Amino acid sequence: MGKLQIHQIRNATIIVTYNNKRFLIDPWLMPKDYMAGFDAGLNSHIRQPRVELPIPVEKIVDVDAVILTHYHPDHWDDFAAKAINKNIPFFVQSETDKKLIENLGFKDVRIIKENGTDFEGIKLYKTNCQHGKRETVKPLCEQVGMPYDAMGVVFKSENEKTLYVAGDTIWCEEVKEALDKFHPEIIVTNSCGATVINGERLIMDKNDMKEISSYTKNSVIIASHMDTVSHLTVTRDDIKNLKLENVIVPDDNEILVY
Repeated sequence: MGKLQIHQIRNATIIVTYNNKRFLIDPWLMPKDYMAGFDAGLNSHIRQPRVELPIPVEKIVDVDAVILTHYHPDHWDDFAAKAINKNIPFFVQSETDKKLIENLGFKDVRIIKENGTDFEGIKLYKTNCQHGKRETVKPLCEQVGMPYDAMGVVFKSENEKTLYVAGDTIWCEEVKEALDKFHPEIIVTNSCGATVINGERLIMDKNDMKEISSYTKNSVIIASHMDTVSHLTVTRDDIKNLKLENVIVPDDNEILVY
């Protein structure tokens, strides 16, 4: 059995070591304060990322594969496009995202399917998300020209615990379906309660974390996507103060080993 590792880099950027392969997920590699806050989000006057990367970019991109859960500017940027080897296996959610990444010069772009995609003895499954309540957030996304859809990813292997990276989603039926189908022992949630100007959260907040913690008491839940974007409404301390027994809140550059 390999050592399953979750290396929290910054925001939703993590490196997952699974079945002895290293996956870089959602690489957002720009320097601190490089980008303005989102016009459609809270705190648009605050520049982002709010913190620097904790380790050099060349160490972050030294991986076996990349997974992009969705093409949003706090999950992917030009710094990542320039730093990552163009021949690396690169996994995306859709034909649309595949074309976007191929247009940046990447040669081996693959779509993760709901019924499973094989890679090096690992099965990757696409799971569905609600990147904020579909009925209210999707129209707002379309209005500002930003795609709504995002995916989660389940990692399965005979040699490892099942891992579910839930992606940019609120607590919803789609997440429950993934939990009921795959029974993951380890779950990574995006949990800073990022909120748009109509007051809707785009990803999990404190109440969502209580819900998922209660729904899947035997799983370890790792709160990621913290303390970095301008439109956050929940901090690491807020999650820690919930004192949920099965929830871990790693710091940037912390490595969790299972």
